[in-house]
Amino acid sequence: METILSPHPFCPLLTPKSSSSKPLPPPSLQPRSKSPFFTKPINCSLKKQTKQSFEQSFAIPRSWFSHVQHGLAALSISLALNFCPVLHSGPALASEFDVINGGPPQESYLVDDAGVLSRVTKSDLKRLLSDLESRKNFHINFITIRKLTSKADAFEYADQVLERWYPSVEEGNNKGIVVLVTSQKEGAITGGPAFIKAVGDGILDATVSENLPVLATEEKYNEAIYSSAKRLVAAIDGLPDPGGPQVKDSKRESNFKTKQETEEKRGQFTLVVGGLLVIAFVVPMAQYYAYVSKK
Repeated sequence: METILSPHPFCPLLTPKSSSSKPLPPPSLQPRSKSPFFTKPINCSLKKQTKQSFEQSFAIPRSWFSHVQHGLAALSISLALNFCPVLHSGPALASEFDVINGGPPQESYLVDDAGVLSRVTKSDLKRLLSDLESRKNFHINFITIRKLTSKADAFEYADQVLERWYPSVEEGNNKGIVVLVTSQKEGAITGGPAFIKAVGDGILDATVSENLPVLATEEKYNEAIYSSAKRLVAAIDGLPDPGGPQVKDSKRESNFKTKQETEEKRGQFTLVVGGLLVIAFVVPMAQYYAYVSKK
């Protein structure tokens, strides 16, 4: 007897062997089983959805926590920059020493370490001093410094620059050094014997006491340097002194009253107060007397 085997069962342990040898109908005529074992496979998406929802639930806290970390880091850096002492580099603290060690300028007559001079002033100064050197063989160097830390005043610093740049008397005989300290609003002029003699003590003192400090106080550094140069050049050429800037009288008028003005004001005040007191007492009494007399 020919037998037809049934399809492969889902689970051989749960499906008993068929005891009959009845032939099975074709698959198209077989009724569809409603058993859960033969339904369409179900994808296990619950685990994925659970994982995605878990990550989404923790996405916001993680982002918030990272922002907090970045904010705390920026705050700590800002506090460190504001309250911690800043260690300056060597050139920032020793600019005056760099000027000394750098030697005299080769292509100009100016060392603008303070950075307060314009291009026009630098060009005019170079033209004026180069013409003087070509005619009279006098070389003048101008130096601007923000602040002095090694010397007490500008005169000591100018002498130190002259000695370092021109060690011998022969080298510095016809050389001049003009120093302007912008923070202290003061200047100094020094030079070799020939330079001092050609300019004269009067012009040197007037330039140091008028041109440099007065104009520096008004923060007119370009005018302070160029007017000083013109005054020195005129003295060397034997021309009339162009003079220095006019010193403005900074005396302010007092806001306090004099004793005489105070006495006059006090008498007027007493008269006004007395009149007001009389009116305050007399007028109500007169009104009351008029009211009573009518009755």
